[in-house]
Amino acid sequence: MFATEPGYEILQAFATSIGIGLLIGLERERQSDLKAGVRTFALVGLLGCLCALLAQTTDSGWILGAGLLTIAAMMIAAHVADPLDTGDPGTTSVVALMVCYALGAMVWFGYTSAAVMLAIATTVLLYFKTELHGISKNLTHVDLLSILQFGVLALVILPILPNKDFGPYQALNPHHIWWMVVLISGVSLAGYAALRLTGAQHGAALIGLFGGFASSTATTMIFARHARANLDLARTAMVVILLANIVVMVRLGLLAFVVAPDIAGLLFGVLGCGIALGVAATLWGWRQLESVDALPMPNVTNPTEIKTALTFGGLYALILVLSAWLQDIAGNRGFYLLALASGLTDVDAIVLSSLRMFSMEKITAVQTVTAITLATLSNLAFKTGLVVVIGGAALARRTLPGLAAIAAGLIGGLLLV
Repeated sequence: MFATEPGYEILQAFATSIGIGLLIGLERERQSDLKAGVRTFALVGLLGCLCALLAQTTDSGWILGAGLLTIAAMMIAAHVADPLDTGDPGTTSVVALMVCYALGAMVWFGYTSAAVMLAIATTVLLYFKTELHGISKNLTHVDLLSILQFGVLALVILPILPNKDFGPYQALNPHHIWWMVVLISGVSLAGYAALRLTGAQHGAALIGLFGGFASSTATTMIFARHARANLDLARTAMVVILLANIVVMVRLGLLAFVVAPDIAGLLFGVLGCGIALGVAATLWGWRQLESVDALPMPNVTNPTEIKTALTFGGLYALILVLSAWLQDIAGNRGFYLLALASGLTDVDAIVLSSLRMFSMEKITAVQTVTAITLATLSNLAFKTGLVVVIGGAALARRTLPGLAAIAAGLIGGLLLV
């Protein structure tokens, strides 16, 4: 690509490939008993760029392959002749050097941005060796099963589903429905993983934040239960519950940005009002928060179980059809009633179905925002019931004003729209 470009562009490609080698090599230089350090990695990055130049100029792709095999053979021979004292076979350094060579070639072919990002990602993986090993050792059977199940959902099932509209009102698209399942499962799994990694020792703030991403309902329920059993936990439970419900609105805004970016700004305007008042109420409660030695952790069910995913997918598809049907026979009133009813137990399905219908131009932006707001208010009312019934009077006195502030913000934002 650069063969016909000015000399400056060619030199820039060489400099970038050397820089990539220096970046990865600086991390490798930290290791003991080196077979390849910062200079070797820089030269290998440059070699990858030079081989790509020669391969393009001579139209001989074998030059690139020969260079890669030479690098691999050189490193393997070095480790065979002088094994590491630690007993490590050194495969990581071999692969890292081969990656560096390939990234240098990518730079020549014009994929500079991708090559730099991959170089940074490679350096991060190499640098955090101890931390990654620690995470791996701490994974339970359930954690590993969660990751594998998410891989099946995202990488096995999703690619084979047809991307066509079927069914009543042409409302059902298998690929799109499953993409929503993957999206929700991914967000929930990220929150679940964050909860497992941070643990209770980092306090109410992180539990509330990550609990809101994993399952705000589970977080509200577990802290309401513990607040009733231990009155000293009431203030802490209030902060956790309010934060978890604020995060729900942040989560909905992020989903809108991914699924229907055209409406994200309008929706953020409404949700932002609820978030602002909710944060104010949480900060007021935070000032009264007493230090607690041990906090209970939300018992979040594995969000990527196949059964759970199928249930959500079925619910989402059903709401798509019901929404289209009610919109057809009853207009906005029927659609809004469905939003209120479905939002009681699961706000994600109605939110995603509303965004989907907006993307298909079946409902307007105002109707979409109204339905999402009503579903959020309905879900907030359900969790208010959990606080009152499970948490008792002490928790209710502290938490209901904050939940009411969030609801007032949502209603005010909706009226402004």
